[in-house]
Amino acid sequence: MNRRKHKKLSRRLVDAALVGDLPRVRSALRAGAPAETADPAGSTPLYVASVNGAADIVRVLLATGARPDTESGIGSEGTPLCGAACWGHTETVRVLLEHGADPNLREDHGTGWAPLDWASKGPYPETVELLVTAGARPRD
Repeated sequence: MNRRKHKKLSRRLVDAALVGDLPRVRSALRAGAPAETADPAGSTPLYVASVNGAADIVRVLLATGARPDTESGIGSEGTPLCGAACWGHTETVRVLLEHGADPNLREDHGTGWAPLDWASKGPYPETVELLVTAGARPRD
């Protein structure tokens, strides 16, 4: 795939994930958009779907090659698990954990908050419980 087409399909996939349009996500993937991609701002489709609690889209992206711990954005976003935990999207957190997301991975390349930090600030007790059960440890 040439660079221009890759860029166009990546943007199409991120935009579809952002608005929660599962049929458009599937269409972009069928057209060749890689699940592990980002738009020009560095936003990944998995991150934007996670922040919005779109567990169905998160499942599809993970099943087609998106990595659960890829950090999104250029310094202003974070990991999909942090994004989902921040808003208490328990089902999305569950899906990410089932696909190997690290419950202790801090965003900002290891210097920022972890998913448990975000969920605890919510407060989202069901999400906190799920993360602790998955092995998340409180900040030292």
